[in-house]
Formats: sequence, C-alpha cells, structure tokens
Amino acid sequence: MLRASLPAGMILLLAACASETGTRVAETPAAEPPAQASAELAAPTPIEYGNFTSEQLFQAITGELSAQRGDLEQAAEIYFDLATETRDVGVIERAVQFSSAIGDGRSLLELGLLWAQAAPDVPEPHLLLAFQLLEAGRPGQALSHMEQVLEAGGSFEFSILASATGGIGGAQRSELIAGLLSLKERYPDNRSIRIALVQLLAQNQEFDAALAEFGQMSERAELTPDLVRLHAQLHTSVGQADGALEALREGLERFPEERELRLTYARLLLQQRELAAAREQFGILLAQAPDDWEILLSTGLLDLEMENYESAIGIFEHTLAARLNEDDSHFYLGYANQQLGDVLAAIEHFRQVRQGVENFLPAQQQATRLSIQLGQFEEAHDWLAQLSRGSSRLEVQFISMESAILLQEGYPGRAGELLDVSLNRYPNHADLLFSRVFVHDTVGDMAGSEADLQQIIRMQPENARALNHLGYMLADRTERYAEALDLIERAIALEPEDPAIIDSLGWAQYKLGILDEALENLRRAYAAFPDHEVAAHLGEVLWVLERRDEAERIWQEALVGNPESEYVLPTMERLKSRP
Repeated sequence: MLRASLPAGMILLLAACASETGTRVAETPAAEPPAQASAELAAPTPIEYGNFTSEQLFQAITGELSAQRGDLEQAAEIYFDLATETRDVGVIERAVQFSSAIGDGRSLLELGLLWAQAAPDVPEPHLLLAFQLLEAGRPGQALSHMEQVLEAGGSFEFSILASATGGIGGAQRSELIAGLLSLKERYPDNRSIRIALVQLLAQNQEFDAALAEFGQMSERAELTPDLVRLHAQLHTSVGQADGALEALREGLERFPEERELRLTYARLLLQQRELAAAREQFGILLAQAPDDWEILLSTGLLDLEMENYESAIGIFEHTLAARLNEDDSHFYLGYANQQLGDVLAAIEHFRQVRQGVENFLPAQQQATRLSIQLGQFEEAHDWLAQLSRGSSRLEVQFISMESAILLQEGYPGRAGELLDVSLNRYPNHADLLFSRVFVHDTVGDMAGSEADLQQIIRMQPENARALNHLGYMLADRTERYAEALDLIERAIALEPEDPAIIDSLGWAQYKLGILDEALENLRRAYAAFPDHEVAAHLGEVLWVLERRDEAERIWQEALVGNPESEYVLPTMERLKSRP
C-alpha cells in the first residue's frame, strides 16, 4: 500500500536534487514543512541519490502528487520515464513500486533490466526479473536470473518453477531440468533447487528419476509435511501405492498434528480399499476437530460402506442437529435405518429430503418403495400427490415412478389402474403410455403394448425408444420380421450408437436369415454392452453358424455375472435339445 505522504527517503531525494547546471542543493524546499514532517527529515547519515536537474525534481514531485491523488497509473508512467532517464537506483525502486501496484508486467521487466544494470551486485533486480519472466511464461530465462540471485548472495524459492511449467513442452522442461542439475552441483545444500528438480522430473513423467532425486534430497534436507506429500505423490505416479502409504505413515509419525497429511493418508487408504485403516484415520481427524463437517460427512459415508450403521446414524444425527447438510443427512439416515430394519424411521427421513437437491428423487423413490412393501398403497400415493401438487411435470414423473415400483414389487394390477386413471387426466401422454407398455409386457398383453407403442409413434415419429421397443417385440414374439426390421432401422437411424437398438437390429436380421450382418451387429452390441440378453442372442447366431465353441464361451461369460439368467439358460437348453 502506498503512503499518503511522501516517504522520508523520497523527501531526502527531493531535498538533494541538483540545479539546472547540476550543482548539488543541500537546503530543503522554500516552503517549510510542518513540524512533524521536519522531524522526519532528520537523519543520522545523509543518503546519496545522485545529481538531478530541476526538471527531474519537478517530475518526481508530480509523480508523488499523482500517487497521493490516487492516480497510480500516471505516477507509474512518470517514474518509469524518470528511472529510464536518471538510472538512479532509488528512483528505479520507486518506479518498480508503482508499476507493481498497477500490475504493469511489461514495465516491470524493463525496470528490472535497468535495475540490474544500475546495481549489478545485488539480488533484488534479478528476483524481480525471475518472477516477471515466470509470469510471462519464459521459465528458461527466469532460471538464469534465479541463478544470478544466488550469485549475488540472495535466496530464491526454486520450487515455484513447477507452478509455471505445467503447460510447457517436454523439450523446454528438459532444458530446465538440465539447468537445475547444474545448479544442484554448484549449490548442493540448496533445498529448493532439489525440490524444483523433483517436481520438474515428475512433470516430465520421469517418475523413477524423480524418486531417485528425492532420495538424495531427503538425505540432506529437513523433512516437511509438503515433502512427505510430494514423496507419496511420486510413489503413486509410478503405481507404488504401498510406497506412498509408507511415506505418509512415516510422515505422520513425525508430524502427527498435520491434518492435511493425515487426510491425504486416509483418502489413499480409501482408494486402496483399506477401509478399517481409513476409518481409524478419520476417527483421529474427528477427535482433533469434532465439528469439521466435511470430515464428519466422510466418516459417516465410510461407516455406511463398512455397514457400521449405528455409528453412521450417530454421525448424521449430529450433522442434522447442527443443521449441516440437512438433506444429505436425512437421506443417509434413511438408508442406515432401512438397513437396520427400522422401515418407518427410514421412510420418515427419506420424505424429509427437499425438492431441488440431488437426492430428492432417489429419496422419494425409496420412501415409496418401502411404503408399498408395507402395504401402505394409498399413503404412498397421497404423499407423492401432495409433493407434486401444482407441477404436472413432477406429477407425471411420480406416477411413472410409482407404477414402476408397483410392478417391481409384484402389483401389476395396481400399476395398471394407476396408469389408466392418470391417462384419463393426461390423455395420450407419451411417458405414461410407455409406463403402461411395461405393465402390458409384464402381464403378457402384447396387443395392449402394441397399441400404446403405435400411439406414441403416431405422436412422436422420431421416438427411437418406442420404435425399438415395438420392433424388438415383433421380432422376438411374432413372425412379422420385415415390419420389425423396418421399425428398428428407423430407430437406428436416430440413435446409431445405442447398443440396445444395435442388438434389436441384429436379432431382427437373424430372424430374417441375414446371418452375417446379424453376427456383425450383435458382436458390436455385445462389445459396447456385455449384457446377458445380448450374450444369449450372439451365442444363438454363433451356434446356428456352427461356431459352437465360441457360442459356449460367450454364454459362460454371461453366466458368471448372471448364473440364473432367464435369457442364456433357456437359449442353451433350446438349442442343445435340437437333434
């Protein structure tokens, strides 16, 4: 921050200026300063600033007055010109202050070069140039000035190089690495050079070399939490998770109160699925700061994953009481209570998750499912109706969700009644019609499914989902193969990369005897989506093409994940029973 009055050094500078002929003037200006300012002028030893003309004196006064008025740009411009003209170190330093205040990097570079010429044996101008060149994206030139800082007896934190070299090319970074290696030989005890070297080697993907350099550095440099984290990052980069964990463990023995270090350790343990060890570290973090809500939330989630439901409930009740992350707290309390069998408490918590948050819909879905499982059909429906009142979009979404849950829980009749009533209110609503298609499919009403799908297609001719559903149904359950293929080809034209539609296409082609194209499409579908239904289709085509070993392999792969597959097992039985 600039002072409101002239600095004492600048007052002395102005008092020591020259006349137009260059003769030194020792007196103060004619106007007497206030008593306090006069006291500031007193100095035990005079400061020599060089010879100034009256014009230069006028420039300096004008610059300072501009600064007092808040016009720092004018002050910087005046002092830049004055510094260029006089090459006086004091003036250059003042010019640097003003240019820094307005963030004029170009002027700072020029002033730094001028300063280095005027005062070649001091480190400050090279510090300035190093920082400005780093800002300008010229790290190679910056490194040269960092070296000159050291030669002038100054110090520099070389590790800031890493923050300025993330976007440069590998060749340029390799040159910097070579420069740092040379500097390391000359200044073997300079810790920051070695850290910068490790960081740049890591940026250059030379992780083994970085680890080796770190090992050499750690023998000479005092360990710090940042160095511990760097060591762990290097091990992680070369896939040595055990080495990273060991580095963090040793670091925590040295710095047990370093929370960021412990948090890094806990998170790495989580990544390695060492859940019990991670939970221990989160427990220590909680003991250090019981009200750190981020740690509380992480610990609660870990407890859920470890099935420590009672502990999780205690944590989320605490965050709820503190009114921290209330919606998430209710959601996780709902889940934990559900796992412990307290269904009513689970429903209550799920229902308190508010609209507008990420878990709102999943929470309402779980609350509805649990209510239906308890036989509370009307209560579940009324709750959803109350939540969606005034929003037809949300109401339709809830009706589709409720009908799907009723189907999954074994109540197709109730799902059908709900959708019939809802379609009276929202006639020919495509989403509700599609929901009713699933009801028809469940009870085997193919005519009902076709009627609703045809209605959707009439309203939305480019509805790829409806075209595919109807086309697959016709290919799989009827002999209307040509009609099925036409519908599916319309769908694939709309969604050419959808593996479900590609599977339908291959299946319809198989039914029509177009075996080579069927095989190609089913392979493509299975590669994108290795589902057991697709595996059943692909295996059948392979079997028919007498490639039975491959068919068996595909089926067995699918059965690993779905040993009771309702698609693969019947297909295998049907084909193998043929004479």
